[in-house]
Amino acid sequence: MAAAPLPSGKPADADNFYQSDRVVRRKVSFRNQYRMVVAGNLYMPRNLDRNQKHAAILVGHPMGAVKEQSANLYATRMAEQGFVTLSLDLPFWGESEGQPRNAVLPDLYAEAFSAAVDFLGTQAVVDRERIGAIGVCGSGSFVISAAKIDPRMKAIATVSMYDMGAANRQALNHSQTVEQRKQIIATAAAQRHAEFTGAATQYTGGTVLALAADTHPIQREFFDFYRTPRGEFTPRGASPRTTTQPKLTSNVKFMNFYPFNDIETISPRPLLFITGDQAHSREFSEDAFRRAAEPKELHYVPGAGHVDLYDRVNLIPWDKLASFFSRHLA
Repeated sequence: MAAAPLPSGKPADADNFYQSDRVVRRKVSFRNQYRMVVAGNLYMPRNLDRNQKHAAILVGHPMGAVKEQSANLYATRMAEQGFVTLSLDLPFWGESEGQPRNAVLPDLYAEAFSAAVDFLGTQAVVDRERIGAIGVCGSGSFVISAAKIDPRMKAIATVSMYDMGAANRQALNHSQTVEQRKQIIATAAAQRHAEFTGAATQYTGGTVLALAADTHPIQREFFDFYRTPRGEFTPRGASPRTTTQPKLTSNVKFMNFYPFNDIETISPRPLLFITGDQAHSREFSEDAFRRAAEPKELHYVPGAGHVDLYDRVNLIPWDKLASFFSRHLA
């Protein structure tokens, strides 16, 4: 049963900043293959037997967000289930390295997941043959991209997945024409020249900073998370005006991003796609499921929208995630 919204508009079961006294957290960092520092939080059950090796799960945050937005929640709750977990900031975001900030580079995003596997595989309490991954929203497409060329990820789950390539090429429900796409590309190209000659950095998309009478319902959904105390978090050194907003000139990199091409080659490693049955993004999970080979599962959360699965702890199917990883990382 979905929780009723509080007077503030925040759902009663929204708990993005959840912490657990059953879990120990420490900040970590490691370098990716290109020697860039990737920042993360490592979580372990407080009663973990350190004389044994355990299954581990890495968690990626929504596109344009940081680990403190959704990823930490998932990592904490899965650590409560007995897993060693790691939430990470993608390059150019949060506490991870990468200049300019808010840059888009899908290959480096995917590389961060492989670098996280490198790191987890060196931990004395982790069995490197039992590492899985969760990608939330945009990270769902990045972890799929990574898993296609990194068989060390033994089981992959996505939640409220966005195919960031398709979303930028075609928009939701294929509502953007090729001519509109070309105009976006032309605008980015012109801005590259402007910035090369000294113009101010421009950002694109992302979450609006204020609501108006005609604000689109999807923007309102994101606003309720990213621009309110429900999920708002501004990393050190960042501007709240640009959180979730990628750099305009680099955002066109997504036009060349096709994470679901060859998704069937991940088999026989299992895939779990979780989406709300009311989510505006469900088309992406359904597309990935159609293309993937067995074993695969598409799980609908009744009554859930896209952002609901970022932090609605009574809607997120924790038991489903725990059973999936317990079974496939056994």
